[in-house]
Amino acid sequence: MSQFNNVMEILKLLEKSNCRKCDEPTCLAFAAKVFTGEKQLSDCPRIDPETAARHGVQEKKKTAYEVDVDRALETMKEKIARADLSEASSRTGGVFENGKLTLKIMGKDFSVDQNGKLYSDIHVNPWVAGPVLSYILNCEGRSLTGDWAPMRELPGGKDWARFFEHQCVRPLKKVADHYTDFFMDIVKLFNGRKTDLFFQSDMALVLSPLPLTPILICYWNPEEGMESDLKVFFDSSAGDNIGAEGLYSLGVGILRMFEKLSRRHGVTTS
Repeated sequence: MSQFNNVMEILKLLEKSNCRKCDEPTCLAFAAKVFTGEKQLSDCPRIDPETAARHGVQEKKKTAYEVDVDRALETMKEKIARADLSEASSRTGGVFENGKLTLKIMGKDFSVDQNGKLYSDIHVNPWVAGPVLSYILNCEGRSLTGDWAPMRELPGGKDWARFFEHQCVRPLKKVADHYTDFFMDIVKLFNGRKTDLFFQSDMALVLSPLPLTPILICYWNPEEGMESDLKVFFDSSAGDNIGAEGLYSLGVGILRMFEKLSRRHGVTTS
């Protein structure tokens, strides 16, 4: 198996007909996806099978941001190794037993031991694992207030509100607009619960990604002359229990989970 050094090496192997049977607009776009590992050379219906087999599977390349996330995750695991997990359980709403601190993540068990090793009943991507470890290390254990607030109104939230809107809220709205069973499946698969309608919304549900960080999602159906709308709110205690940056990262992680679910229904957030 050989890894390509650049996009042009891949393009030279293609017939450059731009047939679009690979679901990409051009052969160049397809070559770029192969180079990053998002697609494989064999995904081209016109490539010679022997050529595809000779180059094998292309490993997915991590972005600079993904590398930074991995590094931050390793740093937090080192801090976890020095932390008092028994004490952390009382602050975080978790349970410390048999050398592991266990929290409920989307209703499923998520555990970490004193060596920073993670255990979970569900697949937890780095964007979720990072905020969870940060929550364990920094949560102040403040009780929920029951008062819902947007990101910008939380301590430090103004600096993250624009990123959160662009990276989380807008893609989530797109899924909700085109995926009619969105809220029903979210309740079923992610241990959410429908709740009383807030702010005159047409649909509302609460997710509990962490014990002390509930998230309220409100959706307004489109009306004549008006587009649909979706807003995300947090308990006002979230600033003390996970912080604005942690909420942003957690939101991105949850969105990644939703993306996988939505793709099954032909909906993308890009």
